[in-house]
Amino acid sequence: MTELPLIVLTNRVFPETRVAFEGVARVVANDGPEPWSYDQVIERCREAAGLMAFMTDCVDRAFLARCPNLKVIGAALKGYDNIDVDAASERGVQVTIVPDLLTEPTAELAIGLMIALGRHIPAGDAGIRTVGFAGWRPQLYGTGIDNSTVGIVGFGRVGQAIARRLSGFGCRIIAYDAEPFESPGVEGMALENVLGLADFVVLGLPLTESTTGLIDAEAIGRMRRGALLVNPARGSLVDEAAVADALESGQLSGYAADVFECEDWARQERPATIDARLIRPGARTVLTPHIGSAVMSVRREIELSAATSIIEALAGKVPGGLINRPVRLGNPALTA
Repeated sequence: MTELPLIVLTNRVFPETRVAFEGVARVVANDGPEPWSYDQVIERCREAAGLMAFMTDCVDRAFLARCPNLKVIGAALKGYDNIDVDAASERGVQVTIVPDLLTEPTAELAIGLMIALGRHIPAGDAGIRTVGFAGWRPQLYGTGIDNSTVGIVGFGRVGQAIARRLSGFGCRIIAYDAEPFESPGVEGMALENVLGLADFVVLGLPLTESTTGLIDAEAIGRMRRGALLVNPARGSLVDEAAVADALESGQLSGYAADVFECEDWARQERPATIDARLIRPGARTVLTPHIGSAVMSVRREIELSAATSIIEALAGKVPGGLINRPVRLGNPALTA
């Protein structure tokens, strides 16, 4: 009897995801709350045919060289900057992503971050918990979305989903994207104009070589003094040290983020931690631990989508969500 292929799941998954592989593959899975290290993942993938990868994984050229049997990486992700897709293609490894399921919950969280930041919700909650509540006081006056100008930087699927949700808020919506677009109720304009006009600047870009560090000290200097910056997309779109400087000077009134520079494994020079000034007590920040897609039903669908892609690839089919064309001969999935 032919031995079933080995699949590695690097982070804790739903039981349904494990069940999807029954009778199809042998599974090695991380059942703990913390991710495996780079070397731990490699050790478990040396004989693996498939890998379900998450945000915590870094799949680079050296990784692939040490895992010669790998045929498919099913990323439970939309953004895939932590995977060297070119190196995977050269080694005949298919890479799949989940392109749609993360869009709506990420946009939903972006709106939550905007409201929490503009209306000082965390500060109000913390004040009640620490000093109690004696009734209304003239304090924590903030910025509402109503009658504000919201600038969306990056008008792909996430940017468009944010704009749809903002349509009922009574705000002016302006947006920048590298590609021309038309969207009812949204004014397209150059990046410098979006930055200069917006009360809220919301990021919706993927992380690429050209977008890394896009929101740096110079870009922040072009923003309206006192503007609010919201990043639900990728940490390294933003220079966090420059953000901290701008909060201290008053150039920015607040910063909200669900993503951070230290997460972006593809960046060798990334900082080890979040800038301490962004997390100290009293900082004008709202920070969440990368929960943009953390809706129970959505996460379940994301995992099952990635699992299905892996199973399809190993069965010799063209998997859903495939983003590359491997060139190494001998991979049966390439002939499908």
